[in-house]
Amino acid sequence: MLPIAVIAHKKKVLGGGLKELRQRLEGYGYDKPLWFEASSSRETAKCARKAVAQGATLLLIWGGDGTVQRCVNAVVDADVEIAILPAGTANLLATNLEIPLTLKGSLDVALEGTPRRLDVGVMNGKCFTVMAGIGFDAIMMQKADGKLKERFGRLAYLWTGLKATRVNARYAEVRVDGKAWFRGRASCVLIGQMNQLAGGIAAFPSGEPDDGVLEVGVVTAQNARQWGRVAARLVAGNAQLSPFTQMTQGRDIEVTLDKASPYELDGGARKSRHHHAISVRPSAVSIKVPLSPDHE
Repeated sequence: MLPIAVIAHKKKVLGGGLKELRQRLEGYGYDKPLWFEASSSRETAKCARKAVAQGATLLLIWGGDGTVQRCVNAVVDADVEIAILPAGTANLLATNLEIPLTLKGSLDVALEGTPRRLDVGVMNGKCFTVMAGIGFDAIMMQKADGKLKERFGRLAYLWTGLKATRVNARYAEVRVDGKAWFRGRASCVLIGQMNQLAGGIAAFPSGEPDDGVLEVGVVTAQNARQWGRVAARLVAGNAQLSPFTQMTQGRDIEVTLDKASPYELDGGARKSRHHHAISVRPSAVSIKVPLSPDHE
């Protein structure tokens, strides 16, 4: 049996909680897994490193996209597999990989699924597995962090998203693979490693998690009405046709702003910066996925 470790954000809830997880692991024969609990996603990174140092070769990550991001960033260079127990708010990585959003289903995938080598994005020296954003996207995440998200769940993003539409656009220069690609006022720059947002909306229809490139999108909408038109295109699955969006792909991206703006990695807000360097690391992480799309 694989030496496994549980890395749990103990404030996150899934099924019957960590008590049920212990019981189900015992049913699989894992009565004494390495067990780490943390009170924040930031603290889980240290737990992941300790687990690998103690010999774990499979990490069961209990939490949301932010928790997974912290753990992947901590152990990306280690010879270890990662499994997701989606106890977070959005769980976009699990959704994109068709991992069930239930404790039983996700644990079955963790222990009986197949490992898949996936790319990771790297922004300002930190890994991300789903998406990174500058401007509107980051401000929405930043304002939804903490108690607001804990209290209202996904509705917190709706509220903060509406408020973020009033934020002024920044002048941005975006270079892709060494060439100038965009210059102008942008309200959001989005970098995608996966293609789906919440609700199954495809932000980047051509995005694949193992194609060796990152998806790049710029949104120039500057008020709620224009953002509404962008949202309508997103729902329809053709955001690239909006007059307020531009999209491309690349391996190395540079974003320079006229004024420092916050950014986010997999839903976790980071401090404001003027300059952002983004790249892709092909096949950098091994994540357990279902044996087939209809796995339950």
